[in-house]
Amino acid sequence: MRDSPAVAILGSRQVGKTTLAKQIGAAQKKQSIYLDLENPLDVRKLADPFTFLNDNKDKLVIIDEVQTIPSLYSVLRAVIDADRKNGRFILLGSASPELVKGVAESLAGRIYYRELSPVNLLELPENISRNKHWLRGGFPSPLLARTDNAAFEWMSSFARSYIERDLSALFGVSLTSNLLTRLLSMLAHINGGVWNAEMMARSLGISAPTVNRYVDFLEAAFLVHRLQPFYYNTKKRLVKAPKVYIRDSGLLHHLSHVHSMNSLKGHPVVGSSWEGYVVEQIKEQKPANTSLFYYRTQAGAECDIVLVKANQPVACVEIKMNNAPVISKGNLQSFADMQIQKNFIVVPDVDEYKTKDGVIICNIHTFLTKYLPKL
Repeated sequence: MRDSPAVAILGSRQVGKTTLAKQIGAAQKKQSIYLDLENPLDVRKLADPFTFLNDNKDKLVIIDEVQTIPSLYSVLRAVIDADRKNGRFILLGSASPELVKGVAESLAGRIYYRELSPVNLLELPENISRNKHWLRGGFPSPLLARTDNAAFEWMSSFARSYIERDLSALFGVSLTSNLLTRLLSMLAHINGGVWNAEMMARSLGISAPTVNRYVDFLEAAFLVHRLQPFYYNTKKRLVKAPKVYIRDSGLLHHLSHVHSMNSLKGHPVVGSSWEGYVVEQIKEQKPANTSLFYYRTQAGAECDIVLVKANQPVACVEIKMNNAPVISKGNLQSFADMQIQKNFIVVPDVDEYKTKDGVIICNIHTFLTKYLPKL
Protein backbone atom coordinates (compact mmCIF):
# COMPACT_ATOMS: atom_id res chain seq x y z
CA MET A 1 0.00 0.00 0.00
CA ARG A 2 2.98 2.32 0.54
CA ASP A 3 4.07 1.70 -3.06
CA SER A 4 0.82 1.53 -5.05
CA PRO A 5 -2.47 3.43 -5.33
CA ALA A 6 -4.47 0.17 -5.10
CA VAL A 7 -3.98 -3.30 -3.69
CA ALA A 8 -6.19 -6.27 -4.59
CA ILE A 9 -6.60 -9.11 -2.09
CA LEU A 10 -7.79 -12.29 -3.81
CA GLY A 11 -8.98 -15.46 -2.15
CA SER A 12 -11.80 -17.90 -1.56
CA ARG A 13 -15.01 -16.91 0.17
CA GLN A 14 -14.79 -17.05 3.99
CA VAL A 15 -11.00 -17.06 4.02
CA GLY A 16 -10.75 -13.74 5.91
CA LYS A 17 -10.24 -11.06 3.23
CA THR A 18 -12.82 -8.66 4.68
CA THR A 19 -11.53 -9.11 8.24
CA LEU A 20 -7.97 -8.43 7.09
CA ALA A 21 -8.95 -5.37 5.03
CA LYS A 22 -10.94 -3.84 7.90
CA GLN A 23 -8.02 -4.39 10.27
CA ILE A 24 -5.72 -2.66 7.79
CA GLY A 25 -8.26 0.16 7.49
CA ALA A 26 -8.48 0.59 11.26
CA ALA A 27 -4.68 0.80 11.49
CA GLN A 28 -4.45 3.70 9.00
CA LYS A 29 -4.10 7.28 10.15
CA LYS A 30 -6.73 8.40 7.67
CA GLN A 31 -10.39 7.39 7.68
CA SER A 32 -11.58 4.36 5.75
CA ILE A 33 -14.82 3.49 3.96
CA TYR A 34 -16.02 -0.08 3.41
CA LEU A 35 -18.28 -0.91 0.45
CA ASP A 36 -19.76 -4.36 -0.16
CA LEU A 37 -20.88 -4.67 -3.77
CA GLU A 38 -23.26 -7.49 -2.82
CA ASN A 39 -25.09 -5.01 -0.57
CA PRO A 40 -27.70 -3.01 -2.56
CA LEU A 41 -27.26 0.02 -0.30
CA ASP A 42 -23.55 0.20 -1.05
CA VAL A 43 -24.17 -0.37 -4.75
CA ARG A 44 -26.47 2.68 -4.74
CA LYS A 45 -23.68 4.81 -3.32
CA LEU A 46 -21.75 4.03 -6.50
CA ALA A 47 -24.54 5.08 -8.87
CA ASP A 48 -22.15 7.90 -9.83
CA PRO A 49 -18.86 6.19 -8.90
CA PHE A 50 -16.51 8.92 -10.18
CA THR A 51 -18.14 11.60 -8.02
CA PHE A 52 -18.41 9.36 -4.94
CA LEU A 53 -14.77 8.24 -5.10
CA ASN A 54 -13.50 11.77 -5.77
CA ASP A 55 -15.51 13.11 -2.84
CA ASN A 56 -13.73 10.55 -0.63
CA LYS A 57 -10.27 10.89 -2.12
CA ASP A 58 -8.69 11.57 1.27
CA LYS A 59 -10.00 8.28 2.69
CA LEU A 60 -8.98 4.66 2.24
CA VAL A 61 -11.76 3.02 0.20
CA ILE A 62 -12.23 -0.75 0.67
CA ILE A 63 -14.37 -2.33 -2.06
CA ASP A 64 -15.52 -5.91 -1.43
CA GLU A 65 -16.52 -8.36 -4.22
CA VAL A 66 -15.26 -5.87 -6.78
CA GLN A 67 -15.61 -8.39 -9.63
CA THR A 68 -19.43 -8.02 -9.51
CA ILE A 69 -19.21 -4.59 -11.22
CA PRO A 70 -16.55 -4.87 -13.99
CA SER A 71 -17.29 -1.33 -15.22
CA LEU A 72 -15.83 0.00 -11.97
CA TYR A 73 -12.28 -0.76 -13.11
CA SER A 74 -12.21 1.98 -15.75
CA VAL A 75 -13.60 4.46 -13.22
CA LEU A 76 -10.92 3.51 -10.71
CA ARG A 77 -8.27 4.09 -13.35
CA ALA A 78 -9.58 7.59 -14.03
CA VAL A 79 -9.85 8.41 -10.32
CA ILE A 80 -6.32 7.16 -9.62
CA ASP A 81 -4.84 9.06 -12.57
CA ALA A 82 -6.60 12.26 -11.49
CA ASP A 83 -4.95 12.13 -8.04
CA ARG A 84 -2.13 9.61 -7.94
CA LYS A 85 -1.47 8.87 -4.29
CA ASN A 86 -0.50 5.51 -2.87
CA GLY A 87 -2.68 3.50 -0.50
CA ARG A 88 -6.04 4.79 -1.75
CA PHE A 89 -7.90 1.55 -2.52
CA ILE A 90 -8.12 -2.02 -1.27
CA LEU A 91 -10.07 -4.24 -3.66
CA LEU A 92 -11.32 -7.64 -2.50
CA GLY A 93 -12.28 -10.41 -4.92
CA SER A 94 -13.34 -14.06 -4.69
CA ALA A 95 -12.77 -14.93 -8.35
CA SER A 96 -9.39 -14.55 -9.96
CA PRO A 97 -10.20 -14.37 -13.71
CA GLU A 98 -12.53 -11.37 -13.52
CA LEU A 99 -10.42 -9.42 -11.08
CA VAL A 100 -7.09 -10.15 -12.75
CA LYS A 101 -8.63 -9.48 -16.16
CA GLY A 102 -9.91 -6.12 -14.91
CA VAL A 103 -6.54 -5.31 -13.42
CA ALA A 104 -4.74 -6.15 -16.65
CA GLU A 105 -7.13 -4.14 -18.82
CA SER A 106 -7.72 -1.07 -16.67
CA LEU A 107 -5.34 -0.83 -13.72
CA ALA A 108 -2.01 -2.01 -15.10
CA GLY A 109 0.81 -0.17 -13.33
CA ARG A 110 -1.57 1.12 -10.68
CA ILE A 111 -2.15 -1.96 -8.54
CA TYR A 112 -0.49 -4.84 -6.71
CA TYR A 113 -2.47 -7.98 -6.03
CA ARG A 114 -1.97 -10.73 -3.49
CA GLU A 115 -3.73 -13.99 -2.73
CA LEU A 116 -4.92 -14.57 0.83
CA SER A 117 -4.76 -18.32 1.36
CA PRO A 118 -6.37 -20.19 4.26
CA VAL A 119 -4.38 -20.29 7.51
CA ASN A 120 -1.15 -22.20 6.92
CA LEU A 121 0.90 -24.40 9.22
CA LEU A 122 3.36 -21.68 10.27
CA GLU A 123 0.51 -19.32 11.23
CA LEU A 124 -1.10 -21.70 13.73
CA PRO A 125 -1.45 -20.60 17.35
CA GLU A 126 0.14 -22.91 19.93
CA ASN A 127 -3.19 -24.45 21.00
CA ILE A 128 -3.91 -25.83 17.50
CA SER A 129 -1.91 -28.89 16.49
CA ARG A 130 -0.73 -29.77 13.01
CA ASN A 131 -3.07 -32.79 12.95
CA LYS A 132 -6.09 -30.62 13.78
CA HIS A 133 -5.04 -28.23 11.01
CA TRP A 134 -4.61 -31.11 8.58
CA LEU A 135 -8.01 -32.58 9.52
CA ARG A 136 -10.05 -29.35 9.51
CA GLY A 137 -8.18 -27.31 6.92
CA GLY A 138 -7.22 -23.65 7.05
CA PHE A 139 -10.54 -21.78 6.88
CA PRO A 140 -10.74 -19.80 10.15
CA SER A 141 -14.27 -20.82 11.22
CA PRO A 142 -13.88 -24.63 11.14
CA LEU A 143 -10.28 -24.40 12.37
CA LEU A 144 -11.44 -22.52 15.48
CA ALA A 145 -14.65 -24.53 16.00
CA ARG A 146 -15.11 -26.14 19.43
CA THR A 147 -15.56 -29.68 18.07
CA ASP A 148 -14.78 -31.67 14.93
CA ASN A 149 -18.52 -32.10 14.32
CA ALA A 150 -19.06 -28.33 14.44
CA ALA A 151 -16.17 -27.83 12.04
CA PHE A 152 -17.58 -30.28 9.52
CA GLU A 153 -21.09 -28.87 9.87
CA TRP A 154 -19.67 -25.49 8.86
CA MET A 155 -17.82 -27.07 5.94
CA SER A 156 -21.00 -28.80 4.78
CA SER A 157 -22.90 -25.49 4.73
CA PHE A 158 -19.99 -23.75 3.03
CA ALA A 159 -19.72 -26.34 0.27
CA ARG A 160 -23.46 -26.33 -0.32
CA SER A 161 -23.81 -22.53 -0.51
CA TYR A 162 -20.69 -22.16 -2.64
CA ILE A 163 -21.88 -24.74 -5.16
CA GLU A 164 -25.55 -23.76 -5.27
CA ARG A 165 -25.21 -19.99 -5.30
CA ASP A 166 -21.78 -18.41 -5.19
CA LEU A 167 -20.01 -20.01 -8.13
CA SER A 168 -22.75 -19.10 -10.61
CA ALA A 169 -22.84 -15.55 -9.28
CA LEU A 170 -19.05 -15.20 -9.30
CA PHE A 171 -18.63 -16.14 -12.94
CA GLY A 172 -21.92 -14.87 -14.33
CA VAL A 173 -22.82 -18.23 -15.86
CA SER A 174 -25.36 -20.92 -15.11
CA LEU A 175 -23.63 -23.85 -13.40
CA THR A 176 -25.45 -27.09 -12.63
CA SER A 177 -25.09 -27.57 -8.85
CA ASN A 178 -25.67 -31.33 -8.98
CA LEU A 179 -22.98 -31.71 -11.63
CA LEU A 180 -20.54 -29.57 -9.63
CA THR A 181 -21.22 -31.63 -6.51
CA ARG A 182 -20.48 -34.85 -8.37
CA LEU A 183 -17.38 -33.33 -9.97
CA LEU A 184 -16.01 -32.20 -6.60
CA SER A 185 -16.66 -35.64 -5.13
CA MET A 186 -14.78 -37.24 -8.02
CA LEU A 187 -11.92 -34.75 -7.65
CA ALA A 188 -11.71 -35.72 -3.97
CA HIS A 189 -11.55 -39.38 -5.01
CA ILE A 190 -8.65 -38.76 -7.43
CA ASN A 191 -6.97 -36.08 -5.28
CA GLY A 192 -3.29 -35.92 -6.23
CA GLY A 193 -3.85 -37.96 -9.37
CA VAL A 194 -2.97 -37.06 -12.95
CA TRP A 195 -5.82 -35.18 -14.62
CA ASN A 196 -7.77 -37.04 -17.30
CA ALA A 197 -10.66 -34.95 -18.63
CA GLU A 198 -11.93 -37.67 -20.96
CA MET A 199 -12.29 -40.19 -18.13
CA MET A 200 -14.07 -37.62 -15.92
CA ALA A 201 -16.35 -36.64 -18.78
CA ARG A 202 -17.44 -40.25 -19.38
CA SER A 203 -18.21 -40.70 -15.69
CA LEU A 204 -20.25 -37.48 -15.54
CA GLY A 205 -21.97 -37.91 -18.91
CA ILE A 206 -20.76 -34.60 -20.33
CA SER A 207 -18.06 -33.48 -22.77
CA ALA A 208 -14.39 -33.11 -21.87
CA PRO A 209 -14.39 -29.36 -22.70
CA THR A 210 -17.28 -28.87 -20.25
CA VAL A 211 -15.38 -30.74 -17.53
CA ASN A 212 -12.29 -28.61 -18.14
CA ARG A 213 -14.43 -25.47 -18.03
CA TYR A 214 -15.93 -26.45 -14.67
CA VAL A 215 -12.49 -27.22 -13.23
CA ASP A 216 -11.33 -23.82 -14.51
CA PHE A 217 -14.12 -22.25 -12.44
CA LEU A 218 -13.20 -24.27 -9.34
CA GLU A 219 -9.55 -23.29 -9.71
CA ALA A 220 -10.45 -19.65 -10.27
CA ALA A 221 -12.52 -19.75 -7.06
CA PHE A 222 -9.40 -20.98 -5.19
CA LEU A 223 -10.90 -24.40 -4.38
CA VAL A 224 -8.77 -26.55 -6.70
CA HIS A 225 -5.10 -26.45 -7.69
CA ARG A 226 -3.59 -27.98 -10.83
CA LEU A 227 0.10 -28.76 -10.38
CA GLN A 228 1.76 -28.65 -13.77
CA PRO A 229 4.43 -31.16 -14.91
CA PHE A 230 8.03 -30.06 -15.34
CA TYR A 231 9.44 -30.67 -18.81
CA TYR A 232 13.10 -31.04 -17.95
CA ASN A 233 14.50 -33.78 -20.17
CA THR A 234 12.88 -33.79 -23.61
CA LYS A 235 14.61 -37.08 -24.48
CA LYS A 236 12.47 -38.92 -21.94
CA ARG A 237 8.79 -39.79 -22.34
CA LEU A 238 7.20 -37.49 -19.80
CA VAL A 239 3.72 -37.38 -18.28
CA LYS A 240 2.41 -34.02 -19.48
CA ALA A 241 -1.01 -33.75 -17.79
CA PRO A 242 -1.33 -31.79 -14.52
CA LYS A 243 -2.01 -33.33 -11.13
CA VAL A 244 -5.19 -32.07 -9.42
CA TYR A 245 -5.62 -31.29 -5.73
CA ILE A 246 -8.50 -30.04 -3.57
CA ARG A 247 -6.62 -27.14 -2.00
CA ASP A 248 -8.09 -27.14 1.49
CA SER A 249 -7.68 -30.43 3.37
CA GLY A 250 -10.83 -29.73 5.41
CA LEU A 251 -12.93 -29.52 2.24
CA LEU A 252 -11.28 -32.70 0.93
CA HIS A 253 -12.14 -34.56 4.15
CA HIS A 254 -15.72 -33.29 4.06
CA LEU A 255 -16.12 -34.53 0.49
CA SER A 256 -14.56 -37.87 1.54
CA HIS A 257 -16.84 -38.17 4.63
CA VAL A 258 -13.89 -38.13 7.02
CA HIS A 259 -14.86 -36.47 10.31
CA SER A 260 -12.13 -37.37 12.79
CA MET A 261 -8.41 -38.03 12.95
CA ASN A 262 -9.01 -41.69 13.73
CA SER A 263 -11.21 -42.15 10.67
CA LEU A 264 -8.68 -40.27 8.50
CA LYS A 265 -5.79 -42.53 9.48
CA GLY A 266 -7.73 -45.61 8.38
CA HIS A 267 -9.26 -44.07 5.24
CA PRO A 268 -8.01 -44.71 1.68
CA VAL A 269 -7.70 -40.95 1.14
CA VAL A 270 -5.06 -40.51 3.88
CA GLY A 271 -2.01 -40.77 1.58
CA SER A 272 -3.28 -38.36 -1.07
CA SER A 273 -4.62 -36.06 1.67
CA TRP A 274 -1.19 -35.80 3.30
CA GLU A 275 0.41 -35.20 -0.11
CA GLY A 276 -2.06 -32.44 -0.95
CA TYR A 277 -1.64 -30.88 2.50
CA VAL A 278 2.14 -30.69 2.11
CA VAL A 279 1.87 -29.37 -1.46
CA GLU A 280 -0.46 -26.57 -0.29
CA GLN A 281 1.78 -25.61 2.65
CA ILE A 282 4.83 -25.42 0.38
CA LYS A 283 2.84 -23.50 -2.23
CA GLU A 284 1.85 -20.88 0.37
CA GLN A 285 5.33 -20.54 1.92
CA LYS A 286 7.63 -20.78 -1.12
CA PRO A 287 9.81 -17.81 -2.10
CA ALA A 288 8.06 -15.47 -4.53
CA ASN A 289 10.52 -16.18 -7.35
CA THR A 290 10.13 -19.97 -7.07
CA SER A 291 7.56 -22.10 -8.94
CA LEU A 292 6.11 -25.54 -8.15
CA PHE A 293 5.90 -28.47 -10.57
CA TYR A 294 5.90 -32.25 -10.39
CA TYR A 295 7.97 -34.72 -12.43
CA ARG A 296 7.00 -38.11 -13.83
CA THR A 297 8.18 -40.19 -16.78
CA GLN A 298 6.48 -43.09 -18.55
CA ALA A 299 9.37 -45.28 -17.31
CA GLY A 300 8.43 -44.71 -13.66
CA ALA A 301 10.71 -41.91 -12.47
CA GLU A 302 8.66 -39.56 -10.31
CA CYS A 303 8.89 -36.74 -7.79
CA ASP A 304 5.94 -35.03 -6.09
CA ILE A 305 7.38 -31.51 -6.16
CA VAL A 306 10.11 -29.88 -8.22
CA LEU A 307 10.97 -26.36 -7.03
CA VAL A 308 12.09 -24.28 -10.00
CA LYS A 309 13.79 -20.89 -10.14
CA ALA A 310 14.54 -19.11 -13.43
CA ASN A 311 13.52 -22.29 -15.33
CA GLN A 312 16.13 -24.31 -13.44
CA PRO A 313 15.23 -26.97 -10.84
CA VAL A 314 16.68 -26.12 -7.42
CA ALA A 315 15.19 -28.90 -5.26
CA CYS A 316 13.14 -32.09 -5.45
CA VAL A 317 10.65 -33.05 -2.74
CA GLU A 318 9.01 -36.46 -2.36
CA ILE A 319 6.12 -36.66 0.12
CA LYS A 320 5.51 -39.79 2.16
CA MET A 321 3.20 -40.71 5.04
CA ASN A 322 5.59 -43.25 6.54
CA ASN A 323 8.01 -41.82 9.11
CA ALA A 324 10.50 -44.51 8.05
CA PRO A 325 10.25 -43.94 4.30
CA VAL A 326 11.67 -46.19 1.63
CA ILE A 327 13.19 -44.26 -1.26
CA SER A 328 12.00 -45.94 -4.44
CA LYS A 329 14.01 -46.45 -7.62
CA GLY A 330 11.61 -44.02 -9.30
CA ASN A 331 12.46 -41.33 -6.75
CA LEU A 332 16.21 -41.87 -7.15
CA GLN A 333 15.87 -41.80 -10.93
CA SER A 334 13.97 -38.50 -10.79
CA PHE A 335 16.67 -37.03 -8.53
CA ALA A 336 19.29 -38.19 -11.05
CA ASP A 337 17.29 -36.71 -13.95
CA MET A 338 17.14 -33.30 -12.22
CA GLN A 339 20.90 -33.38 -11.56
CA ILE A 340 20.65 -31.28 -8.40
CA GLN A 341 22.02 -31.86 -4.90
CA LYS A 342 19.04 -30.70 -2.81
CA ASN A 343 16.66 -33.67 -2.57
CA PHE A 344 14.17 -34.17 0.25
CA ILE A 345 11.69 -36.70 1.60
CA VAL A 346 9.04 -34.89 3.69
CA VAL A 347 7.19 -36.98 6.29
CA PRO A 348 4.84 -36.14 9.20
CA ASP A 349 7.10 -36.61 12.25
CA VAL A 350 10.82 -37.41 12.29
CA ASP A 351 14.08 -35.77 13.33
CA GLU A 352 15.96 -34.89 10.16
CA TYR A 353 18.76 -37.06 8.88
CA LYS A 354 20.60 -37.67 5.59
CA THR A 355 20.68 -41.01 3.75
CA LYS A 356 23.73 -42.54 2.09
CA ASP A 357 22.34 -41.20 -1.23
CA GLY A 358 22.45 -37.65 0.16
CA VAL A 359 18.65 -37.34 0.47
CA ILE A 360 17.47 -35.34 3.48
CA ILE A 361 14.57 -36.90 5.42
CA CYS A 362 12.69 -34.33 7.53
CA ASN A 363 9.27 -33.38 8.83
CA ILE A 364 7.09 -30.75 7.16
CA HIS A 365 7.73 -28.07 9.80
CA THR A 366 11.51 -28.43 9.50
CA PHE A 367 11.33 -28.23 5.70
CA LEU A 368 9.16 -25.10 5.77
CA THR A 369 11.26 -23.26 8.33
CA LYS A 370 14.82 -24.45 7.69
CA TYR A 371 15.14 -25.40 4.01
CA LEU A 372 12.39 -23.76 1.92
CA PRO A 373 13.36 -20.11 2.67
CA LYS A 374 16.93 -20.79 1.46
CA LEU A 375 15.97 -22.29 -1.91
